[in-house]
Amino acid sequence: MQMKINNDTYEVITSQDITNIEKAVDKSSLTMPLVAVYCGSRLGNHEVYEQAARELGLALAKNGMGLVYGGASIGLMGAVADEVVNGGAQAVGVIPTFMLKHEIAHNQLTRLHLTDTMHTRKTVMAEYADAFITLPGGLGTLEEIMEIATWRQLYQHEKPMIILNINGFYDRMIEHLAYTAEQGFMKQEDLARLVVCNTIGEAIEMLKTVVTIDDAVDTEKMAGSES
Repeated sequence: MQMKINNDTYEVITSQDITNIEKAVDKSSLTMPLVAVYCGSRLGNHEVYEQAARELGLALAKNGMGLVYGGASIGLMGAVADEVVNGGAQAVGVIPTFMLKHEIAHNQLTRLHLTDTMHTRKTVMAEYADAFITLPGGLGTLEEIMEIATWRQLYQHEKPMIILNINGFYDRMIEHLAYTAEQGFMKQEDLARLVVCNTIGEAIEMLKTVVTIDDAVDTEKMAGSES
């Protein structure tokens, strides 16, 4: 299936393509590791959030890392992508076709993928990613980091996961996760794998030591989770 955006034609990656993810996701032309950034399609009510997104994008580029993200040009998503692109790094966007009615795809990315569903989108992003960072965001952002943490808990990947706790945004969530572990519904080691960083510098320093991990995601099991 194909779809046209601004006179460019794109192949739409479907759930059937996930079983042969290497064909859909060709990383051979990439010259740097990519960090998946989960964040809001809105800017939030305080300018500190947009500043952090732009600072993160610039820091990734300066440190030889690229971006894989949700593909939009708006909100924190657009801000981090702008700075990665302006910094000369590679940026890959992945966006479901139905979301093009609500979000404008970024037009300066190294590569843009269209997908049939959110599940396919997340699997493609996970395949590209060497690590995961979460900036502030809404329901979609929370769902994404919790799902990737669940995949790690179920031994589907061994990639680093960072919660970037800008302005104390995730304080309550972090507290709740600790309570979840205390109540016996989560192992302490699984909680510890969600590394909390309070500054961009902390996150970048951590990534510089682990971002070269090239551990494939078990995409067949992920695709199966959709049924």
